[in-house]
Amino acid sequence: MKTKTFLATVSAAALIALSGIGAASATTLYAEPKVKEPAVDIVQDPAAVPAPEAAGKRAPKTHNVVLTTTEVEARLDDGTTYTYWTFNNKVPGPMVRVRVGDTVNVSMTNAPGSIMNHSIDFHAATGFLGGGQITQAEPGQTKEFSFKAMAPGVYVYHCATPMVAQHIAKGMFGLIVVEPEGGLPKVDKEFYVMQQEIYATKAKNLPAAEDDYDGLVNEKPGYLVFNGAVGGLVKDKPLKASVGETVRIWFGVGGPNFTSSFHVIGEIFDRVHNLGDLDTPPLKNVQTVSVAPGGATMVEFKVDYPGKYALVDHALSRATKGLIGILEVDGKADDSIILDKSGDSRKQLGEMKH
Repeated sequence: MKTKTFLATVSAAALIALSGIGAASATTLYAEPKVKEPAVDIVQDPAAVPAPEAAGKRAPKTHNVVLTTTEVEARLDDGTTYTYWTFNNKVPGPMVRVRVGDTVNVSMTNAPGSIMNHSIDFHAATGFLGGGQITQAEPGQTKEFSFKAMAPGVYVYHCATPMVAQHIAKGMFGLIVVEPEGGLPKVDKEFYVMQQEIYATKAKNLPAAEDDYDGLVNEKPGYLVFNGAVGGLVKDKPLKASVGETVRIWFGVGGPNFTSSFHVIGEIFDRVHNLGDLDTPPLKNVQTVSVAPGGATMVEFKVDYPGKYALVDHALSRATKGLIGILEVDGKADDSIILDKSGDSRKQLGEMKH
């Protein structure tokens, strides 16, 4: 009798919570979260790519890269926030674009409100652990150094403060592109996309996701995302292009642990600069490209047909943890390229929720 009474009480509480009556006193297992909208949007706009220079050789230049390391609360998923560690309040940090022979002056300030020390390691730099050895900054400190861009390629940068994997997983990474002396061919659209794992608790209706240290050391992430957050490149900041345009995606993996099998569903990469190598001729007509943690690539393709194209890691179970982006292509359809004979194309591609 007591068991039946207990079950009836629990069921009543659940119904009350679901209906919204007395939600404040109901168990949090059923109550809708009351999450204050974070003031900071950490999702990096994929169109935030530095403008390319005109092709052709030029004299070496000096570039000033000014970075601030911050610790901010932002949206991770619907109803869930998370404390990110960032470069300039974005994940990934700003893309840097230089040419072989250029000098890069780096000024990195750790925000006074930070709790942790932070630093930066450029994979494009030679010596001093890529800068990580000489940029360990306490809260409020500024560290500076310069390096010469000696080899063309697409390189990752990241925080190099122990535990390095934690700093990376919480958002501290980005790309630096070192173009060849003569630059690169022009394309119509360029995008900046990076993949990461987030080791945080994942549960329905829990507003704040806490760090999962055991998940980190055992490589069991709660989330996998493009540009910092679930849905960041779906509804918030999708990639956009038009039929007939050539698209270039600078793609990197912050990691810290998983290799990506980067793929765009419904497209074929016309050219792939594997491993971020910009010196040798590109691979052609590639379906999926493997990118290691701490690695990068550059892919190019012409968009020939309108619609929504899904960016994924072809280890497709990871989509259930948030690893989806969207390329929206507008323009006129060409039936000679693909023809729907059943009418299913009239059904809208869903929101592709994880």
